[in-house]
Amino acid sequence: MINTSPLLNYVSSHHDIQAINQWRTDVEQQLQEAFEQGHPIRDIVRARSNFIDEALIFLWHHVGLDKTDLGLFAVGGYGRREMLPYSDVDIMILSEEDLSEEQEKIVTEFISSLWDVGNFKPGVSVRTIRCCFEQATNDLTVATALIEARLIIGNQHLAKWPRRVVSQTWTDKTFFDAKMQEQAKRYAQHNNTESNLEPDIKNAPGGIRDINQIGWIAKRHFRVNRIYDLVHLGFISEFELQILEQAENFLWEIRHHLHRLAKRDENRLLFDYQREIAAKFGYVKEEGKHINYPIEQFMKRYYRTAQQVSTLNEMLLAYFNESVITPRLPNYERQIENINDHFKLVDGKLAVQHHKIFSEKPSAILEIFYLLANRPDIEGIRARTLRLLILAAKRIDQQYRDNPEHQALFMAIIRSPYRLYETLLSMKRYGVLGAYIPAFGQIMGLMQYDLFHIYTVDAHTLLLIRNLNRFKEPEFAKDYPVVSSVFQRLVRRDIVYLAALFHDIAKGRGGDHSELGAVDAIDFCRAHGFTERECNLVAWLIQNHLFMSITAQKKDISDPDVIQNFAEKLGDMEHLDYLYTLTVADINATNPKLWNTWRASLMRQLYTHARDVIRSGLDRPVDYQMLIEDTKFAASELLVNDFSLDEVEKVWQELGDEYFIKESADEIAWHTRAILQHGDNPAPIVLMRAHRKAAQDAVQIFIYTQDKPNLFATTVAVLDRMNLDVQDARIITATKAFSLDTYVVLDRFGTLLTDPEREETVQEALVNALSHSDKYPSLMQRRIPRQLRHFDIETTVDITLNEALLQNMVEIATLDQPGLLARVGGLFMMQGLDIHSARIATLGERAEDIFFVTKKDGTPMTDEEASLLATQLKAALDEASNQVNQH
Repeated sequence: MINTSPLLNYVSSHHDIQAINQWRTDVEQQLQEAFEQGHPIRDIVRARSNFIDEALIFLWHHVGLDKTDLGLFAVGGYGRREMLPYSDVDIMILSEEDLSEEQEKIVTEFISSLWDVGNFKPGVSVRTIRCCFEQATNDLTVATALIEARLIIGNQHLAKWPRRVVSQTWTDKTFFDAKMQEQAKRYAQHNNTESNLEPDIKNAPGGIRDINQIGWIAKRHFRVNRIYDLVHLGFISEFELQILEQAENFLWEIRHHLHRLAKRDENRLLFDYQREIAAKFGYVKEEGKHINYPIEQFMKRYYRTAQQVSTLNEMLLAYFNESVITPRLPNYERQIENINDHFKLVDGKLAVQHHKIFSEKPSAILEIFYLLANRPDIEGIRARTLRLLILAAKRIDQQYRDNPEHQALFMAIIRSPYRLYETLLSMKRYGVLGAYIPAFGQIMGLMQYDLFHIYTVDAHTLLLIRNLNRFKEPEFAKDYPVVSSVFQRLVRRDIVYLAALFHDIAKGRGGDHSELGAVDAIDFCRAHGFTERECNLVAWLIQNHLFMSITAQKKDISDPDVIQNFAEKLGDMEHLDYLYTLTVADINATNPKLWNTWRASLMRQLYTHARDVIRSGLDRPVDYQMLIEDTKFAASELLVNDFSLDEVEKVWQELGDEYFIKESADEIAWHTRAILQHGDNPAPIVLMRAHRKAAQDAVQIFIYTQDKPNLFATTVAVLDRMNLDVQDARIITATKAFSLDTYVVLDRFGTLLTDPEREETVQEALVNALSHSDKYPSLMQRRIPRQLRHFDIETTVDITLNEALLQNMVEIATLDQPGLLARVGGLFMMQGLDIHSARIATLGERAEDIFFVTKKDGTPMTDEEASLLATQLKAALDEASNQVNQH
């Protein structure tokens, strides 16, 4: 029991009602000390509520309300006695009739005293019983508050009225339907998932509100005050109650720490707090573990807890609906269809024939999901059956997994034509998938502390399978035309499904998760009847599941040598087709916001170029001269009606062979036409168009201007100010010291090519800046986004020699920050280096950019020069990151 000095004694000794403020402060300090000494959070929460009761009772007497027939009720969380340090104190003053003038005066004095003494955040409503009826009828929030109304002091005859009001204004069904609709809206606000990177522990799926929801609906029907009372009524088992109470304790502890750290009623588990709260739960840095390991382990516990809560919420509320609501519907007749000796359909949902099915026939544990995946008319699993299933899943062991009948059932689920994602998701939620594949159980709730991987590993894995499955659906074929057609040609889709299931299964173990996952997959596939060739194909896909995306985003796929090397690594169309479908689905399941038409076009180009190389023969060398001649011929065909070949050749002879190898005929014709139409005008050319190989959100910007040292830095600084994100840059310097630059940008607003005024503003800004590019560009001083402040990204600079191009490839990985490209471009300029091309990739909080550079004379740096540049770049970028974080 937590004790403190009684309030009456405290006020008397201080001779001032304002002493309540100091008393509350002292109480909070004692509660915090008790919590730190190991008192259960449940005791702390209840004690705080009791102390608030004491303060309100004192004030009630102080102003004379004890002489009236009014009642003071605690509502909301306070009504449930669930008070955290900065929780609102929600109260209701209830009367049988309208207040008299004298009562209004005293009530006003009482409310004022709550504000005067401070240290309270009162939410006060004053209602008559009639008013309660009127408001509860139309307002679900009021009705919910009345269910939990608890009389603190006053007229005892009023205590029964709040719940009586709800009983008379809402039926079981109308209240249940309204609360379920409210929950669905709440879920939608949090992406319908427990595994958000910065979850709201109160309102998100699996949060405190999910526990409250069970209580609200049960209290409305069973007229109980505590969820514990539902055990005796058979609504909830002792085991389920224990899970809920443990989860509630954990969530209350997190919320307690959040309130203390934020010094306000904070429910969002932001990056700002995760590391410190993880430490308070004992998750601290361990030898040999990476710096974010404690956070990831703490959040893993949170996500697993949230899933337990949301699963119990789903099951218990479904049980209430099936056992209380539905049977009372007018003209209700139970619809039963016998499926086999094990299962039947009851009102469209699967149910066991008798309660010993899972113990007598263990294969039924998987059979129920086989039925779910192969019968699109089945709406789900009945709550009573779900209870039995969750308990049965705990008995899955190695002997169960080695049973050929069970292995055949599992593969039949994987090969099912309907609802594979939904079925696997149910298997995960109900404990079957993690028990059948123990390695999958280890990644459940595992998050990666970054902004790129926005889902837990298990959620990401199942979303990947969902994406694969969608490629066969007509509506998704419109958005993914090439990959959809490739996927539908796959002879064995189960191969790519298993590769998806195992591709990240070894994360969190240490070591190369691709290699470790491939070993797991081979063992699994052999046990489940795959041939050795099929096992090796699954393993190869897992080992190389990042290869295609890395090639597309980090290498110059307009370079024939890059395509040749990529195609040789794959070897045949089968490997290419499987890897392409897996890669596109994987990227979309990692972070859908980062998937755009530019990335899609890169993947599509890489696939089609590699396909052409494989079909023409891997041993056939690239004929560069023929490639150049073919490109020139195709470009000249697009220009011949407007310009003479002599005019065209005069422009082209200023450009090197690399230009005609890497640029398409269409782009060369676009550039050439603009240059010839511009004539001898010394002003820069700035043109824009939609990217022909991508879609509407990728814009090509062509710039033709006199070559100057600071062109790249100037250009990207302007583009950043105009809210245009550079994805790709190619810089060609003509022999007469003119620069041909092509940038691919993504428009943050999507209006560049549809808003003539904005397009003109961007063009004018670029022309003006390029005309004065001898000045170092001013960088936008933008504050770094809040989320980025919590990531300690080590800056790395790696410089290698590309012997084919005779250029240095500079790979930079650093914290993403405003003006990064312009800053890098300025650093290259100051070192006397020319940028020939750039590949830009922002992966969450991490920028991974690649630049191809040479010295002014066109030669690459020596090893010593490259080493010195790497050191200087790293130091400058680290300093810039520190400056940004200080703003």
